[in-house]
Amino acid sequence: MLSVVNEDGTTQSGSLIDDIVREGARRMLAAALEAEVDQYIAELAGETDEKGRRLVVRNGHHRPRAVTTAAGSIEVTAPRVNDKRVDAATGERKRFSSKILPPWCRKSPKISEVLPLLYLHGLSSGDFVPAMEQFLGSSAGLSPATVTRLTKQWTDDHTAFQRRDLSTSDYVYVWADGVHPKVRLGQAHSCVLVLLGVRADGRKELIALAEGLRESTESWADLLRDCRRRGMTDPELVVGDGAMGLWRALAEVFPQARHQRCWVHKLRNVINATPKSVHPGVKKALQEIYNAEDRGHAEQAVKEFERAYGVKWPKATAKVTGEVDELLAFYDFPAQHWVHLRTTNPIESTFSSVKLRTKVTRGAGSPAAALAMVFKLVESAQERWRAITAPHLVALVRVGARFDRGQLIERAEPGAA
Repeated sequence: MLSVVNEDGTTQSGSLIDDIVREGARRMLAAALEAEVDQYIAELAGETDEKGRRLVVRNGHHRPRAVTTAAGSIEVTAPRVNDKRVDAATGERKRFSSKILPPWCRKSPKISEVLPLLYLHGLSSGDFVPAMEQFLGSSAGLSPATVTRLTKQWTDDHTAFQRRDLSTSDYVYVWADGVHPKVRLGQAHSCVLVLLGVRADGRKELIALAEGLRESTESWADLLRDCRRRGMTDPELVVGDGAMGLWRALAEVFPQARHQRCWVHKLRNVINATPKSVHPGVKKALQEIYNAEDRGHAEQAVKEFERAYGVKWPKATAKVTGEVDELLAFYDFPAQHWVHLRTTNPIESTFSSVKLRTKVTRGAGSPAAALAMVFKLVESAQERWRAITAPHLVALVRVGARFDRGQLIERAEPGAA
């Protein structure tokens, strides 16, 4: 049976999650420190010297320092403040001292436990302060207005991402799925529609992330039309679950793209349509199809599957025999890419980590802020995505090179369709 694993070969209990926690902690601390300094300077903006110059201004950043957390060490670069005010009682210069990260602080053992709350509760200014109190033992001097500015940046980042120009980004392969992280969205049955692509150089990249209805053709069409409007061209192959409304929308918006059904979803669907007593045999028979030596052997394995199960369980069998072209499309591409193209695992593995972060509390924040939070988590995970195997072959696929049994047999001329 296919299993969902992370890109580096670990499962959801492996090191990738710790990496995401560390990166999330670093970003949250950096943003909170910047917001704290902004608030401090804004509150003292009216204090000036005899020439009208402000007494409290920014002064670059301190040297980077490591802060030890339960998930490991993270590097923090705190902003510096030049405070020229003098204490009337003592005659000494006043100094800014961060309540979030005091100069002496080198260890914060609770950060990996509280990070999901910081992400989720941070979406609501009313809940952010309790989360920070659990994290630091105090409210850290952050006002609701500061928290609002801090979390609004996530929404602004997501909005900018969804509006960016795609005309220079050539996505040869695309994975599509609708996922359900435990966050509050705008409609009862809404999910997060995700498009993830492989560029011509083999690198994976998040294309789009928006709210929608997984089974709705119109939801997918809206997302795909928006990508087309911003310059995205037809991918060579799109991988997704057969039950989604994606496919009719794809035929309308990107008609040149070929379709590949996800074998992880297909296996689950077939298993659910057969009695438990035959599950081991069904799984083995399906493995013979998607692990076949080439398309010819896979087609023969489909016939064997139909002979073995078609009479007693025709509905389950039709789930395979009725979609042979869509299930075996990946065999027409480089053999090195088959493991990537037969499932939506890149999305599944990324969101297994996201769901661990979001399942701590449910319904935190507004729908827009919740979606922005999911985007920031995926953005953090994206920094650790690896290129697909044999990345140099992706560009050949794009220019029309032909592959037989997974091997290159005809190299298209540069500039060919």
